[in-house]
Amino acid sequence: MVLDLLLIGLAVTLFPLPIMAFVLVVSAPRGVRKGLAFILAWLACLVAVMAMVLLFTGGQPPPPRSPPSIAALVATLVIGVGLVVYSEHRRRRSRRGATAADPSVQEETEGAEDSGSSMSSRMDEATGWSAAALAVLLQPWGMVAAAAATVVQADLSHAQSFLALMGFCLLATSTLLAMELYMVFSPEKAHRALLGLRAWLERHKEQAIVVVCLLLGLWLVGRSLYQLTG
Repeated sequence: MVLDLLLIGLAVTLFPLPIMAFVLVVSAPRGVRKGLAFILAWLACLVAVMAMVLLFTGGQPPPPRSPPSIAALVATLVIGVGLVVYSEHRRRRSRRGATAADPSVQEETEGAEDSGSSMSSRMDEATGWSAAALAVLLQPWGMVAAAAATVVQADLSHAQSFLALMGFCLLATSTLLAMELYMVFSPEKAHRALLGLRAWLERHKEQAIVVVCLLLGLWLVGRSLYQLTG
């Protein structure tokens, strides 16, 4: 369970779409406060999902080969397959875009820049509640569902399970926390660096999504098949 949560938390924190949105949030006026609202809502979602699973299991893992245990493994398998399929879908879409004619690519790039400018202007007018809602919407729920299926194995009678759950939540939020702290202690330098990061992610987000989803999906499929057939 610990290794699974570590890998899922790493995939969540590296997923580019929430990072790109968070950069706009903290770069807006009163961005530190909005960023804090984003992070709190993000963490609240993770904690709520973990709490619901533990409430369902009573903090005790189901016996091996029991219906709840098998159901959790099947759910993990389905989520893993879904991530692999989604990765392939994004790869094909990115490939079609890369083989488009140059004028079309230029038009798409300009459209992306206009979209980014429009979102930035909306974030300037957004409130902390808007930032919190954005965090909920951009949560990679497929990966969070995979974490929930893994938490079924948690045994709250052991401190290791508490540490694993806390570690997952912190790891899944670590990128956002790092950017928030950067803005707090060095706002001008952080503003330039984070906007540069967002521009880089805008150019490479498809590749990042494909790699993260594919690797995590393959891991979940392999792990769940091994446990189902072992």
